[in-house]
Amino acid sequence: MELYNSLTREREHLSMAPGRINMYSCGVTVYDKCHIGHARSLYTFDALVTYMRYRGYEVKFVRNITDVDDKIIAKAAQTGKTFDEVVRENIELYYKDMADLGVAKADVEPRATENIPLMIAHIEGLMAKGHAYASDGDVYFRVRSFPEYGKLSGQSIDKMLDGVRIETGDKKEDALDFALWKKAKPGEPAWPSPWGGGRPGWHIECSCMSIKHLGTETLDIHAGGRDLVFPHHENEIAQSEALTGKPFSKMWIHHGLLTINGQKMAKSLGNFITVQDALKKHSVGALKLFFLSTHYASSIDYTEEKLLDMEKGIAKFKVLVKRAQDVGEDKLGVVLEDVEFLVEAKEKILLALDTDFNTASAVGHLFELVTAANRFMDDGKQNAYFEGSVHQVIKFLREMVVSVFGISCDEVQTGLSSEEEALLQERIEARKTKNWKRSDELRDVLKARGIIVEDGKASQTWRRG
Repeated sequence: MELYNSLTREREHLSMAPGRINMYSCGVTVYDKCHIGHARSLYTFDALVTYMRYRGYEVKFVRNITDVDDKIIAKAAQTGKTFDEVVRENIELYYKDMADLGVAKADVEPRATENIPLMIAHIEGLMAKGHAYASDGDVYFRVRSFPEYGKLSGQSIDKMLDGVRIETGDKKEDALDFALWKKAKPGEPAWPSPWGGGRPGWHIECSCMSIKHLGTETLDIHAGGRDLVFPHHENEIAQSEALTGKPFSKMWIHHGLLTINGQKMAKSLGNFITVQDALKKHSVGALKLFFLSTHYASSIDYTEEKLLDMEKGIAKFKVLVKRAQDVGEDKLGVVLEDVEFLVEAKEKILLALDTDFNTASAVGHLFELVTAANRFMDDGKQNAYFEGSVHQVIKFLREMVVSVFGISCDEVQTGLSSEEEALLQERIEARKTKNWKRSDELRDVLKARGIIVEDGKASQTWRRG
């Protein structure tokens, strides 16, 4: 399996200790509800971890929760709630969103406030080595003390300085230096430290939590959004490697950003879509298929039209599974070699996912498999291996779509009334007697009732639509 490494700017094989991968992803800052940009990040890396495990890797996955931050303090002041209330409410909403999205919790989901002593010790270590300094209750990292600063983002010190202005009264030695510890203002949450009451800077949190909970000073994979490359991930590298003298992460992977109808998502533009907003209008399967339809590293644009197309795509999976349920039991124990179109599709799908987790290509091949399977079933029973072939297709489809991608393929049907059942049965009889006119009439009657009927040579299937 290969992934694109943002650090080396090359696609690289996962050359880890035998089958073992330590992976960390930046999580949410709990000052507000999760939006669909968060959903893309959470789902994409959850699916990647699931696929790596499917391919035989042993993965330990850590994803943090930032529960102390300037944004949380600002939200508390804005709403009149306490800092703790804002944190508690948004962590509850975060886990509800996760459950509703069908995204698994990471193996460890540490909270920043649970690891502050570790962060203080890390900062003290940096100060002892001359990489950090205290200034009136704050502590800053000396960027120029780390010669490799900028290697992830590809920015030079001079280029960074072009966009930096030293404010009057700034307590930093250098405009580029960043905060490791922030002095608390009156009324703000604070923890005791050698520099007085305060809180950790955002960047130091991820360095300490990833190293502690993965049990290594060199991670295998560090993941996050492309918007975090600079300064967040750049700063993580500097403050980690300056202390340990070891590479902080062998591989960095970043997902692209999400826009709404071609615009950046913002409350001021009225296009801010929360996870719950999206799930009120679309199924979780359609939302996931939408994320999969574009390579994770590319930007993705959310539109209602695209989501409606994704609903149609989910329906194709469900119709095939429903059709297969009417096929007899496999009594011969067919092996994959007996299903040539499945062998070809499986090779293409796994190759796509093994090549930088190219879900867009893999999904395209999955729909090609659905088309081939429907054609195979339409042709009817051709040999003794027919039933087994159909079940092998469904088995692999479930492995990919359900187990790896977390998308349900089973139609959740509301019950049919006795009248609707009678109409469906009458249509079956009409088709048996080749009364196509009556068959079409009944299809229209059922459609008016919200029942979509689809025909194959083997059977008639229906779904609510």
